[in-house]
Amino acid sequence: MKKPTLIIGKKQIILAGMTLLLGAAVYANYAVSTSEGIKTTKVVDSKTVNYGEAELVSSPSSGNDYFAQARIDRMKSRGEAVETLKSIMNGGDATNEEKSVASEQAANVSSLIETETKVEDLIKAQGFEECVVYLDGTNANIVVKSEGLDTNEAAQIKDILLSEVNVANENIRIVEQS
Repeated sequence: MKKPTLIIGKKQIILAGMTLLLGAAVYANYAVSTSEGIKTTKVVDSKTVNYGEAELVSSPSSGNDYFAQARIDRMKSRGEAVETLKSIMNGGDATNEEKSVASEQAANVSSLIETETKVEDLIKAQGFEECVVYLDGTNANIVVKSEGLDTNEAAQIKDILLSEVNVANENIRIVEQS
């Protein structure tokens, strides 16, 4: 009868190593799960979740939520308009005339953004805590944080606006937000 020989080959070493790694992983998982317990997560109330979408984070008592959200919404809509104009300008099937019109509109949007920011800064410099300005070329809407806007303050806001933009008086709206 032959005596059994214990020859250890490459396959046996690899198998033994993988078995040891699996055992170590199981032990590590057990050790971590018993020491920390089960962590609870925040429940999502809405059925639709847009991952990667920015959220406005602020305290619920803050009165500037409207103004911050309005600026975000304005920036988002202007960004979409700029992207549409870029796709027209870079589109292969657009004519030269369409490209020049899109280029002109992009310059107008850029100018409106700059003017809105400038008017907002000037209104804040007059002592108003917050404001948001919406311009579209023919209309101007201004939302101001105020507790009772009087006619002198409204006239100040209107003068600031008219010093930067040519808009007809009947197309200017000043809205008070408390």
